[in-house]
Amino acid sequence: MFSKFISTDRISALLFLLFCLGYGYQTTEIMLFPGDEYEPFTARTLPFALAIIGSILSLLLLVTAQPDEKRGLASHFDWKLLIAFLILMALYGLGLTWLGFVIATGGFLLGGFYLLGERKKSILFGASFPFSFAFYLLLTQGLDIYLEPGYIFNLF
Repeated sequence: MFSKFISTDRISALLFLLFCLGYGYQTTEIMLFPGDEYEPFTARTLPFALAIIGSILSLLLLVTAQPDEKRGLASHFDWKLLIAFLILMALYGLGLTWLGFVIATGGFLLGGFYLLGERKKSILFGASFPFSFAFYLLLTQGLDIYLEPGYIFNLF
């Protein structure tokens, strides 16, 4: 009886709900500048909103998910792709430190698109580096957020 209620969607929703609740709790630890507690928009506002939205969506999925038998779920899982993405994420973390945001993010997107099966060079390079550069401009020029250029560019 209990097994008909368990599905991969419900397990994923429960894990995501736990993550969102933990993330929401951590947003209370974000330091505020003096006087910010009276502002309508602070450093805590967006992270807290993300935690609430994620919790609501995971609860909706938890309630509306169907058993795997009804959905005809494929039973295989591509472990090689998962491991490749985990390695790519670790390389991205190192690349941010050494190469900076634009090159590391562009390389991460290029590698992710390649792992997902895209092989056209025009799409690989046209979707990764221009997007990372545009996002870099938005963060640095539009929102005035400082992004470390990377150790390699500090050498010159």
